[in-house]
Amino acid sequence: MDVCDFSFLFLATLTYDTLRFEYEDFPETKEPVWILGRKYSVFTEKEEILLDVTSRLWFTYRKNFPAIGGTGPTSDTGWGCMLRCGQMIFAQALVCRHLGRDWRWIKGKRQMDNYFNVLNAFIDKKDSYYSIHQIAQMGVGEGKSIGQWYGPNTVAQVLRKLATFDTWSSLAVHIAMDNTVVMEEIRRLCQSNVPCAGAAACPALESDVLYNGCPEDVGLRERLNPWKPLVLLIPLRLGLTEINEAYIETLKHCFMMPQSLGVIGGKPNSAHYFIGYVGEELIYLDPHTTQPAVEPSDSGCLPDESFHCQHPPCRMNIAELDPSIAVGFFCNTEADFNDWCQQIKKLSLVRGALPMFELVERQPSHFSNPDVLNLTPAHRLSQQCDSGF
Repeated sequence: MDVCDFSFLFLATLTYDTLRFEYEDFPETKEPVWILGRKYSVFTEKEEILLDVTSRLWFTYRKNFPAIGGTGPTSDTGWGCMLRCGQMIFAQALVCRHLGRDWRWIKGKRQMDNYFNVLNAFIDKKDSYYSIHQIAQMGVGEGKSIGQWYGPNTVAQVLRKLATFDTWSSLAVHIAMDNTVVMEEIRRLCQSNVPCAGAAACPALESDVLYNGCPEDVGLRERLNPWKPLVLLIPLRLGLTEINEAYIETLKHCFMMPQSLGVIGGKPNSAHYFIGYVGEELIYLDPHTTQPAVEPSDSGCLPDESFHCQHPPCRMNIAELDPSIAVGFFCNTEADFNDWCQQIKKLSLVRGALPMFELVERQPSHFSNPDVLNLTPAHRLSQQCDSGF
């Protein structure tokens, strides 16, 4: 069996209730805590910090789900941690899209239908848009056999492909390759006047029937929108064998932006979903525990407590981060994207902050066009951005 990280094997056998008592609380520090674009004080806003963390969708190893491909694995323990991190960063995009960044999950409180629509899109079954089944099988086209470990770039490419089937969310997913974000390409992708529905501004009706994570009659409520909401994923390599400390301040600033979806990466062969930082420590959700697969009850309700991390999140020193990562951003409107571009330009002027990527208006002429060469972008950079995983 391929094992993601032997040091995490003991965690994989622990129950969720056991894990709740294994983590340190936030340190008593004057340093601000940044969580996906929100700034907090440990001294006056600890409850708000923990509520924000708990409200993120937490996807971990699962066991006893339907066999992938009918005859494949029934658990992703030991190999699915990056796939789960990919689910988490993409779920955050869907939460921002359909519920808004201010939405909070409170245990025992009845949630709106759109919340369950989002959650259903990631449930471990073959017909959910972003299930472990769909990610693993779509990864075959990226050169990954089912049960093989992914890197950040590979999972980003797979999620981009799967998003084309999610007509409810109607997202424009752009993977910025070669450490370059081309504004013209993104505007062309997002300004396509495609039908869009189900956003936070257009919530689902209480009577909507769920199908594959979205309302079955979503087509009845489609409307034209001049901007298709953007999920921007940027695979990067920030050093050879360890992160170049010159990038650390820039990485921190990414968590300060309101458009932040966080970062997927981790340590070699051990993936995490990073949602913020405090001081010199990154804050992350850890997928390395195995929980039973969840199925709807007889009444059709989906038990959701195990999809939320109800203990203080993990932390690690930024210097321990593997240099292969993917940074994510969500721009719901064109104004959001323009604001993000301005922030990136200002960040390039910050002393001691080395830019992690280049922001340009048009694609440089020396770039190869992957469509002309009949190559997928994943094949161009996967060796660089996935090495170490």
